[in-house]
Amino acid sequence: MYKFQIRKNQTKTIRIDKSGKYVVELVGEGAEVEVVGGFRAKDKEQIEIEIEVVHKAKNTNANTHIRGVVGDEVQARVVGTIKVLPGAQKTNSFLTEKVLILSDKARAEVVPNLEIEADDVKCSHAATVGKIDEEQLFYLMSRGLRQADARDIIVEGFLAPVL
Repeated sequence: MYKFQIRKNQTKTIRIDKSGKYVVELVGEGAEVEVVGGFRAKDKEQIEIEIEVVHKAKNTNANTHIRGVVGDEVQARVVGTIKVLPGAQKTNSFLTEKVLILSDKARAEVVPNLEIEADDVKCSHAATVGKIDEEQLFYLMSRGLRQADARDIIVEGFLAPVL
């Protein structure tokens, strides 16, 4: 397990690049964190990422963005949780989990969770699992790119925000 504590008025960026459990605690008023992670997996890899962002103090902010690309026979699971404890009023927290699937045998599961115990907060989440948009692929190929090159460009563009 990887554990991080963000103290009063501290701002931090945390990068996630491998499987594991990550716990990020915002323990001081005014603490801010950005958690970003990206992965690309192939063959028969198994990816398991669990992220828990815990707001323990008031006026804290967190943005968590995880993106992954899976191919071949990869099994991936991403679980993200935002917890806001009772004293953590005026919290802002956002969680996104997105996985792009490149083969019929690859599997991905994304699970966003919100556990809110305070009443004056702004928290939300988004989660998607999908394949390459065929219209994007067609467009790039109509501009002279080979299919493999077009797929590579789409994958790079998908991962760019978190790398």
